[in-house]
Formats: sequence, C-alpha cells, structure tokens
Amino acid sequence: MNVYTTDKIRNIVLLGHGGCGKTTLVEAMAYLSGLTTRMGKISDGNTISDYDKEEVKRLFSINTTVVPIIWEDTKINVLDTPGYFGFVGEVEEAVSVADAAVIVVSGKNGIEVGTQKAWDICEKYKIPRMFFVTEMDDDNASFRQVVEDLQEMYGKRIAPFHLPIRENEKFVGYVNVVAQTGNRWNDKGEVEDVPIPDYSKPNLEICREALMEAVAETSEEFMDRYFAGEQFSEFEIRTALRNNVADGSIVPISMGSSVMAQGVYTLLDDIIKYLPSPEKRSCKGVNMKTNEVFDGDYDIGKPKSAYIFKTIVDPFIGKYSFIKVNSGVLKTDDVLYNSEKDVEDKIGKIYVMHGNKPIEVPELHAGDIGALAKLSKVGTRDTLSTKATPVMYGKTQISTPYTYMRYKAKNKGDEDKISQALQKLMQEDLTLRVENDSANGQTLIYGIGDQHLEVVVSKLLERYKVEIELSRPKIAFRETIRKKADVEYKYKKQSGGHGQYGHVKMTFEPSGDLETPYVFEQQVVGGAVPKNYFPAVEKGLQESVLKGPMAAYPVVGVKAVLYDGSYHPVDSSEMAFKMATIQAFKKGIMEASPVLLEPIATMKVVVPDKYTGDIMGDLNKRRGRVLGMNPVDTGKTEITADVPYMELYGYMTDLRSMTGGSGVFSYEFARYEQTPSDIQEKEVAARANKLDKEEE
Repeated sequence: MNVYTTDKIRNIVLLGHGGCGKTTLVEAMAYLSGLTTRMGKISDGNTISDYDKEEVKRLFSINTTVVPIIWEDTKINVLDTPGYFGFVGEVEEAVSVADAAVIVVSGKNGIEVGTQKAWDICEKYKIPRMFFVTEMDDDNASFRQVVEDLQEMYGKRIAPFHLPIRENEKFVGYVNVVAQTGNRWNDKGEVEDVPIPDYSKPNLEICREALMEAVAETSEEFMDRYFAGEQFSEFEIRTALRNNVADGSIVPISMGSSVMAQGVYTLLDDIIKYLPSPEKRSCKGVNMKTNEVFDGDYDIGKPKSAYIFKTIVDPFIGKYSFIKVNSGVLKTDDVLYNSEKDVEDKIGKIYVMHGNKPIEVPELHAGDIGALAKLSKVGTRDTLSTKATPVMYGKTQISTPYTYMRYKAKNKGDEDKISQALQKLMQEDLTLRVENDSANGQTLIYGIGDQHLEVVVSKLLERYKVEIELSRPKIAFRETIRKKADVEYKYKKQSGGHGQYGHVKMTFEPSGDLETPYVFEQQVVGGAVPKNYFPAVEKGLQESVLKGPMAAYPVVGVKAVLYDGSYHPVDSSEMAFKMATIQAFKKGIMEASPVLLEPIATMKVVVPDKYTGDIMGDLNKRRGRVLGMNPVDTGKTEITADVPYMELYGYMTDLRSMTGGSGVFSYEFARYEQTPSDIQEKEVAARANKLDKEEE
C-alpha cells in the first residue's frame, strides 16, 4: 500500500444504532473503491469488518475494525464500530482517534437510541459529523421523516445536502442541493443528469435557503451580499460549508442504499470534500521531561509520537497494537519509548489493517492509523514517543463496567488457563474486569451488560477452549452485634502426657466502627492470664472474625475485652488460649444480639424525563431510597438513590427494557446498613442448610 501524507488522510468513525447498516456501508465503500471485487453480506459471514467468529455467529459487530478505503488520491481510514451498547468501549476507543464521524441512520427505522448516543459522543469529543440515511431502497424508508426528527432534536444545524428522487415508489436518484442538479442511476449503476422533479422543488427551496443562511453567516461580506440578494458561486458555497462542517455549525445529511451501492459514491466524495484531514485538528500532550504542553498537532516536523488506541490479542493472528501517529513520521525499525512504563521497544514492521489482514507499509505519516505487531511491554491507551522528547497524551475515557457475575471453571484444573485467557481478553477489552472476592470465596467478572458477558464466555470457549459458568454473585454481607455479652470458656483436654488448658473470660460489645473487624483490649489483673498468651487470644479473634457464627460472613464492629481467666503452668499453651478465644467469640457474638449488615450503593440513573416515574417505581420495589432528582442535559433527569447491592442484580437489563436502551446508570459503595429481618432469616437458614448438607 502507498504512503499517504497528512493532508491526504481522513479518519472517519461510523456510528449508529445496532443493525442500522454500518458494516454493509463499509462493504459498499470497499466495493466501489476497488478494495473488493464483490460485496460481502453479514448473513453470509463474509464481510471485511465482521471477521471474528463471534460476529459471524451473532450477525452483528462486536469489535471496532479499521478498513482503509482509497478514494481518488485520499486514504479514508474507516473505523466501523459496534452499535450495541454492551460494546461501548470499542466505540470510545475509535472516537478518540477519529477526526470526524458519519452517523448512520436506517431510513426505515428512523432515529433510534443509538443515533442519539452517537450524537452525544460526537459532542463529547467535539468532532465534526454528517448523517448518512441508508436503506433508502426500502418502501418504508422516509428521508423526510428522518430530517424532520433530526432538525427537531438538533435544530438548524441539520442540513440535507441531497433529496431523494423516487419513481413508482422506488428510490432511483437524488437531487444535489448544493449544485441544484438532478441525478439518476442507470442500469449500470452510473449517475446520469436528469431534470429536478416538480415535487422536489419546494423542498429544494427550503433546504437551499437554509444552506445560504449558513454560508452568509461565515463572514460579514457574505452577509451583506446575502441581504443584497446576490447569489453565491458553487465554489464559495462549498468553501463556506467546509468551514461550517469542520466547526460543527452545519451537519450535512446525505442518503443512499448500501446494499445497492447507491449514494455511497457521493458519500465518499463528501467525506473528502467536507470532513477535515488530521492537519486541521489539534492534538496536545505533555512533554514529560519539561512538563510543558507538547503540540503534536499531526505535524510531520515534530518529534515522533503515537497513541495506542486499541489492542487485539488473537491466538491465530497474534497481538497487534493499533496506533494513531500524532506527530512525525514512523518508520520501520524505529525505537520508541513509553515514558509511563519507562521502557523502550523496537517497533519492527509497520502495518495497516484491512479488517483482520495486516498489510506491511514502510512508514506512517502524522495523522495516519496503523498497527504494530508483538509490542509486549505496552498496552491500550499508552503513548509511544522518543526518549529525547518523551510525550504523554491524555488517556481515552472508557465506560466503567457495573454488571457483574460470579464465575467458576466448568472443568476442574482449568483455573490457570482461564486466568491467562481472561488476561488476554482484558488486554483487548478495557470494559472487562475480573476481581477475586476472597472474603466471600468467589471470583467475579464485570462487564457492560449481560450480552457483553455472554460474548466473553463464548470467546473463552471458541478461542481458548476453556469453559466458565456464570451464576448470581454472593452478596458481601457482614455480621455485627448490638448488645454487650459477658462470656467465659475453658478449653481443656487431657490425653496422656501434656494436656491442653486455656481459660478466658471476655466481654463483647459494639465498637461503633463498622470499618474495622474488631478492637482488642486486655484488662487482666494479677496475672490470671500471663502476658505471653495475649497474642494467642488476639490470634483467636483474628481467625474468628473471618467467618461469623450466625451465617459465616465476616464480622465487623466488635470490641473484645479479655478481663480474666486462668492458666495451668504445664498444660497451658498458645494453641489452647487461641481455641478458648474462638469458642468464647462464638458464644459471645450469639449472646450479643447479632445482626446481618448489607452493603448499600449510591446509584445514579440518567433517563429521558418521560421515564422518571417508571424508574422511581422500580427503585422503590428494589428497596431503594430516592435522595434527589436533577435535570441534566436537555430533556434528561438524573435520579440519585441508595439501593442495597442485592437488589442491583439484573438492573442493566431491566433499565434497558424500561427505557428502550436510553437509560444509563452508575453506582459506588456507600456504607453497610442493618438487613431487614426477613432477609436475615433467609441468609441464616441458607447457612444452616449448607452445614446440614456438609455433615451428611
């Protein structure tokens, strides 16, 4: 593949709701550009983008794929992202290196939740964007409805650059609003000039007037000419529009049919004409040597630097670090430095990825996207630069995973293999997290939602031949006491020779500190228990608080005081005093009015205003206490509530079904609170049943 200079590069992320047609659009682009000789189909599992076995099986995108489309003399790096919300981390990685976005909308389904989320992420990263309405060959597609809905949501910024031409209810061509021409596809798929249909003329006038207003606002001179009734030339219009699109004050809409490869030719032209090359975008990091701002700005004259935005670790094709070159020119065998980890790495060969096919290139210019193989010392979100000018760029914000499940190996002995496989998946997927919850004897896996975790289980089996079983996680209850108990226990054993003797008198009462398991004090008078046995008593406490006597949960908030006891000069030992303490603890806790504590989360739920009633009702069912409601963004409300952890199970799925996928939530641990008596009884009964079974 040729080497492309910064001005001849476009980095475009495709965004949109799941199933809106992003991957099919990439196929049409690849076909028209000559990258492929025929268009693949998702249903046939032969598209460039969806090459992963999971994607082929499930018929939707799971990973972001980079497909370089060469159009005329320009390289368009198309980042095809998943539309389903469980894979939002892939979208965030792609948007962080894109210079512009094409938001794909199904003309049949219209504006969906994923369309709005795509817009929101473009706003967050301040990237210019355009809409492409696909499926226009479908009888039920309505371009006008999509335009009206978008204008209602986002105002006058939304500007149709094309209008559809239909004959006998079939999509056959389009009107170019800028050039004011009619275009029709012939049998060979070529575009022919045709008169603008009469039914399009009123709409063309409205769209044209909106464009002229936007052009006039770009300068005082244009404004004067506009009010004087002068016409702008097509060149002036296009130049002004380019500036408007780049700063986001105009968002063009075009349309077509990806399946028929109609309108895609024009889309590729418009991407080059209106969407900015990297040289028009700024890119700033920090020089770690001088602590000053480093203006990379995709300038080939600056020292080399690159940002790793994504990693793939595939057992078949190996490990690749996807990079965007932020300054300078990267060449084969360059030695690059990672200042955060203080490591240098020779990068070896440089590749551009066509889906999953690496194509070797001699160099990558600033602004280009490529891949480096087998970089073992670095990971996603790391910066590569030179040791002379060590740079660090801001790390991409990745969504926090809140859905979690307990997992265990299906086959004993697979634990190490599973651990290694999960480490590899976590290198690829920053929204996947594994945690060892030793206090509750379980390992937990966190993801963005149930679908995400389901795919992880499937990948483990498909790629690494290991199976895990997911189940409902155990809740991290705690045990504590509400009253004071005074107990004694004598541990005495005689079996020939030395016996065992330890005798303690202790009080147990609430310490008032639920953060600490126990506080130990000794108030022994006159050496009833010698000092050298005090550590043994504390050791007995340390062991006892790990599993409480009520339901085997960790104990917190207990003050234990050793005030008396007795010892035997021959038979007493550390072990005897430890055992006496353990038994005294069990007895004392059960006499001190023990209670279960449950963890409480402070949760924030952001939903469109119309769903707040449903959310409040659902939170009440989950024993939630609503703390407040605040308006955020336009037409959205943030509800803050305290909710017990045990009621959070399955919340992501329920929230999506209640809000059509538009609601999001986050939570963090707040505190422990006393568990209601009915739940406490169930937990204690479950513990008793378990003990009965173990004895059997």
